[in-house]
Amino acid sequence: MSTLKIIDLIKIDVYSREHPPPHFHAIYAKFEVLIQIKILTPYAGNLPKAQRNKLIEWAKTKQEYLMENFQRLNPRL
Repeated sequence: MSTLKIIDLIKIDVYSREHPPPHFHAIYAKFEVLIQIKILTPYAGNLPKAQRNKLIEWAKTKQEYLMENFQRLNPRL
């Protein structure tokens, strides 16, 4: 696991030995959501709306960084 960033208590992680599609985990309090990197949409879990919006705005500027880290940790995918 690699924590890439913490934004206002939202922890952004990318794990090794993952599954497609390329995604990252965002954890906030008791919430967790998986966000697809290419299209920045959730596909599992949930996050409060304010935190989700803040997360997506950050991720829009970091898609390449997120994808590079996902591929580095999951070279077989």
